[in-house]
Amino acid sequence: MVLRVSLRHSLVTTTSLALLAGFGPAAVAQDNDTGAAAASEEAAAEAEVDSDRRLTSIQVTAQRKEESVLDVPMSIQAFGEDQLDDLRVNSVDDLQSVIPSFTVSQSYQGVPTYTLRGIGFNTINVSATSTVGTYVDEVAYPFPFMNSGPVFDVNRVEVLKGPQGTLFGRNTTAGLINVVTNKPGDEFEGSLGLDVGNYDTINYEGMINVPLADNVQARFAARHESSEEGWQVSDLTGQDRGTIDKTGFRAALAWQPTSNIDIDLSWNGWTNNSDTIGGQAIGLTPATNPLSPFAGGAAAFNAPGVVDYVLNNNPTDAETAEWAPTSARASTQFGISGFDGPLEEDSSFNAYKLGVDWRFDNGMQLSSLTGYNDLQREALLDWSGAPAAILLQDIDAEIESFSQEFRLEGSTGIADWMVGVYYSKDEITDSNQTLLRDNANSNFISTIATGLAYDTENTLRLLNPALVQLEQANPAAYAAAIAQQTAFINSLNVDPETGLPYSPAEILGSFQKYRDIGEFESTSASIFANANWRLTPEWELITGVRYTQDEQDYIGCSGDIDGSMQPNVNIFNRFFFVGFYPDVTAPPAPLLENSCNTYSNVKNSFGPVESNVDEDNLSWRVVANYTPTNMENLLLFGSVSKGYKSAATPVNAASKAEQNFPATQESLLAYELGMKAGLLDGRMQANASLFYYDYEDKQGAQFFPDPIYTALSQLQNAPEAKAYGLDAEVTWLLTDELTAIGGLTLLNTEYGSFDTFDFAGQPTNVEGDPFLYSPETAASLTLLYDKPISPTLGLQATLNGRWQSDSTAGDPDNPLYDIDSYGILNGSIGLYSLESGWEVSLWGRNLTDEYYWQQITSNANVIMRFAGKPRTYGASLTYRF
Repeated sequence: MVLRVSLRHSLVTTTSLALLAGFGPAAVAQDNDTGAAAASEEAAAEAEVDSDRRLTSIQVTAQRKEESVLDVPMSIQAFGEDQLDDLRVNSVDDLQSVIPSFTVSQSYQGVPTYTLRGIGFNTINVSATSTVGTYVDEVAYPFPFMNSGPVFDVNRVEVLKGPQGTLFGRNTTAGLINVVTNKPGDEFEGSLGLDVGNYDTINYEGMINVPLADNVQARFAARHESSEEGWQVSDLTGQDRGTIDKTGFRAALAWQPTSNIDIDLSWNGWTNNSDTIGGQAIGLTPATNPLSPFAGGAAAFNAPGVVDYVLNNNPTDAETAEWAPTSARASTQFGISGFDGPLEEDSSFNAYKLGVDWRFDNGMQLSSLTGYNDLQREALLDWSGAPAAILLQDIDAEIESFSQEFRLEGSTGIADWMVGVYYSKDEITDSNQTLLRDNANSNFISTIATGLAYDTENTLRLLNPALVQLEQANPAAYAAAIAQQTAFINSLNVDPETGLPYSPAEILGSFQKYRDIGEFESTSASIFANANWRLTPEWELITGVRYTQDEQDYIGCSGDIDGSMQPNVNIFNRFFFVGFYPDVTAPPAPLLENSCNTYSNVKNSFGPVESNVDEDNLSWRVVANYTPTNMENLLLFGSVSKGYKSAATPVNAASKAEQNFPATQESLLAYELGMKAGLLDGRMQANASLFYYDYEDKQGAQFFPDPIYTALSQLQNAPEAKAYGLDAEVTWLLTDELTAIGGLTLLNTEYGSFDTFDFAGQPTNVEGDPFLYSPETAASLTLLYDKPISPTLGLQATLNGRWQSDSTAGDPDNPLYDIDSYGILNGSIGLYSLESGWEVSLWGRNLTDEYYWQQITSNANVIMRFAGKPRTYGASLTYRF
């Protein structure tokens, strides 16, 4: 952890923190030229005038210009470099500890779901964009997995709440996070940092800034995070899981070819070879639980020991988890190969940025911002949650994302204005192979298919009790029906490549393995304008508008792998298609090897699903803010804005074509009233806002009924929904050494009338249900203490806590999907030099070893929690030169 010791500790509390505000922080004004000797002198001088200390504001670019966060009539939280270091914010996920309204949950495929003020998009797909936009130096990282690397050498982080689209590159409905890195400077400087901790943790970080010429500067920074001991342990095998191996790097070059042109070139990237995380079994699904009234035939096909393990498993700590033994997942069975290799990521990300600012003599400025991102992901995940190969996935994904923005800005007598154009293009391949070796559902289906082919009469009688009655009432009709059905099944039991019947072993071993793939090409083009109108000395009006045209082309399906799905699909599926779909009178053509097994009953054929979504929208924002003449420390504002999130198409395990149909764009109309007030003669900053969100066409995962599989997953649009609540934050300079920062979010979310289907394929209406991952109450409290204790040494300490009430990760009426309330406590204490650039500190996260979870999901057999990390602690040594 690299700390700007000479900066932060020279100004103690006035430069040690930013307000954790829904509208803004009272934070640190930093002087980047302060040296170690000056720090010591200034600390002594400050000691003589302690009573005059005040909170000062951090500078942000939330409105695409540098200004005090306290002057921005927008709900913002911002954090300076020293704060981020003190609070050990080393990832985007860590921002949860200081932003009550922000939550992060990890899907079972390791893709983060960001939720801000209850607005999120729950998805497993790496190809899905988020409701919370993320940017690094104003370049969009539109896919949350791009944020998987460490955060380091950062100047500040800005979190903007509410719809965004009139100022930043891409439309979002929830808000955005903008990470602003440290830029190359005119002076030579560097830093080194080392962390050691439990779980055999060793982290390294370094930075060097080099002025290459009077008008050329370069900066290089890197961070490596590693832990050799996993924090999850199998009770059955003693193996651990959860080791870390991440490296982040950055190279930046600044060039000023003339006095009015600035060129900024950077390369950001990371590699990740960390373990993937396992789940904790907490229950069986209704269809596979033999004690459930909804139990079906699959309940008899659970792998040996799974039912006893799951029903008797009651996890009480984060460390306990279970997954398939290597022998179960890596072997070859029935000619179908398993998944060998470690359960880990093998992913990398590279992001390139070119920024050019050209200032004209008349005060206008033309800016160009070019970004290119390349994400490569390979990973092996086991989310069985039990000691069996219930469901494993081998992920293979690639995303190439290009963006270009031009902005022209200037000022007239009464207004600051900006106009611009934006274009982006994403090319995505999102694919995975799935192994269902010990999955009760797939084994049940493959057994039925084997019975149809080789024990036809008894299997037909089992599936259709009416045949037993027919035998008793009319033996001749019964015999004719059996003969007809047997002939039909025999016609299905033919390998289309060889012309021979499938063997019992081939059928029984099918439905073990398949692949899902989606290929996307998406473009977005927009024009935008924004103006800040100075109506009077007290009143300002802000208007912004953006017109956007989005287009997405998609082709995808679930498919066979070297014959893995053929026997089951060609017998079981084709047999039931004719019997269950009224409009299907003849079986579709047989599935060929390595082709798509996603079925369309409209076309009565297997094949890829194709879609094209071409939509446009007009996002806008109007803000009025008022600063009383005699109360310069008070800002009141009200805003109305509308934002959009573009269409989403899932990459599902799709038996039916409907499962991969797109959900159209969603929109959010937001109303907000807020205030920012400086109190107690500048020693307190209080901010609060009331917000109301009117949601239309909210995107979300739901079910639709299927006559064969009961219910299948699909993305759908909920016609109406709403969210409303309160954000409040206070920063208080309690003493010259101690500052307190408190944040509170009160939230209510609920769907309007929405007719859909439940897990059993039965009609339901979810009106009144809350959104996922949206606790009604969340609060944070941070204490920062900083004081010179001798002419050469200073003492620094932090204590940070966050608490949230319970929420839901699925069905709000099913307690197995409850996310219980929890609180997390973090802290650090350290000594630093006032004369040179070293610091030593002790730190801990989740100090009370709270057992909590942020994600609950089902693999169609087992319901699982994904627990948060247990207590971690260690020591850090840093040196700046």
